[in-house]
Amino acid sequence: MAEVRDDTQRVGLLQQLVRFVLVGGFCALVDSGAYWLLLQSGLWVHLAKALSFVLGTTTAYFLNKRFTFTDAADRGAGQAGGFALLYTVTFFVNVGTNALMLAVLPTFRWEYAVAWVIAQGVGTTINFVLLRTVVFRAGR
Repeated sequence: MAEVRDDTQRVGLLQQLVRFVLVGGFCALVDSGAYWLLLQSGLWVHLAKALSFVLGTTTAYFLNKRFTFTDAADRGAGQAGGFALLYTVTFFVNVGTNALMLAVLPTFRWEYAVAWVIAQGVGTTINFVLLRTVVFRAGR
């Protein structure tokens, strides 16, 4: 009987991972689209990254809550607060990683895109693990 439970948990994890990637892909489009538009408007690169991150993050909260972590216990304001705390930390990791990459990458046509992708990858990994295990953990 324990084997069935483990299979169910694995399917749940796989479903969450697939949904997280799909939601994340959409949110990455929101983030990157805003980033490029803000850069094109002449905004300072780090402010553009910060604002685009906030737009992508807000979208991520609502979509992950609704579609990805559907078995999460609803903990109301505590859940939203945990999400906000996690994404505050991720914000600094993401913007910091982006700035670090822009400082160390050689100047070339795609340096901003490469820095954005690396920063996004680091933040996404942190987010999935902590969203699943802390913020949107399954109800008991």
